[in-house]
Amino acid sequence: MTGTPDPAPRPVRWAGEGLWITFEGGDGVGKSTQVALLDEWLRERGRTVVHTREPGGTPVGTLIREIVLHHRGHIAPRAEALLYAADRAHHVAELVVPSLERGEVVLQDRYLDSSVAYQGAGRVLDADEVRGISMWAAGGLLPNLTILLDLDPSVARQRLDGDDKPFDRLESEQEEFHVRVREAFLELAAAEPDRFFVLDAALPADVIAQRIRARVEGELGSRS
Repeated sequence: MTGTPDPAPRPVRWAGEGLWITFEGGDGVGKSTQVALLDEWLRERGRTVVHTREPGGTPVGTLIREIVLHHRGHIAPRAEALLYAADRAHHVAELVVPSLERGEVVLQDRYLDSSVAYQGAGRVLDADEVRGISMWAAGGLLPNLTILLDLDPSVARQRLDGDDKPFDRLESEQEEFHVRVREAFLELAAAEPDRFFVLDAALPADVIAQRIRARVEGELGSRS
């Protein structure tokens, strides 16, 4: 046998029951707010919604989240990428896919695009390698829709400065790090325009929420 086969499966958008929506963007762009608003709107319309996040969507993921976001010592960039991938493998297998198979709507705060942006561009690892590890971990599954909230990192930092909670390991990185992350997200969106829905996160929260609802209505209509 010659050569080394690519361990990552071919990417496939979720095509079964349910609807899978991920939210992406830098720290401080308002993802949590928009996930909560969409969650409420969907439930009011009789949808069963699973609101989850990476890392930390499962008990195992909560342990990994504590390491990657709150460990005060150094973590080698490759080790960090592998920890995120481990969380993703367990999360997809144990929570995301079973929920989708029951016909539920999964709203997920971060997925593999965050790994490509944060560990690939932010930590200056090979983005294709980081994506390959994540795709292998997730069995090649991609969401139906990825909502990218885009915001200048300096504005996002001002928002974070207004919070009372301390910064985690990624939030505390220098502005150059967050600029690379933003650029990586935009490149990912440009490469997959059918999956990504990019919104200006500087707009009022209610305007963003209305635009997200309109897009999600279209997604639900196309699957009914």
